[in-house]
Amino acid sequence: QVQLVESGGGLVQAGGSLRLSCAASGSIFRINAMAWYRQAPGKQRELVATITSGGSTNYADSVKGRFTISRDNAKNTVYLQMNSLKPEDTAVYYCNADSLWSYGLRYNDLWGQGTQVTVSS
Repeated sequence: QVQLVESGGGLVQAGGSLRLSCAASGSIFRINAMAWYRQAPGKQRELVATITSGGSTNYADSVKGRFTISRDNAKNTVYLQMNSLKPEDTAVYYCNADSLWSYGLRYNDLWGQGTQVTVSS
């Protein structure tokens, strides 16, 4: 079964760093664009960063210069390096795959289960 599994969340003090990982499990042939989203309590889910299969990236203004998205296509994994964390970065972080192929089947709009990031002041 194809799924996205996140890891790396936790509790960190303001100014600290965390690295999130999201691995696609199963026999994956190809993954298109991937992204990280986050949802804080009482707020809508928002886009944090995206990366194409070729490595082009885009970031929300609120995280530019602090967060870096990257991917390892051989490992079917996307990462989010988060530096200079702020209390307002506290949220559940979700990874998303725009589409991927496994055993000749295309799966669209896959989501991970989410990982909690808490930044204390």
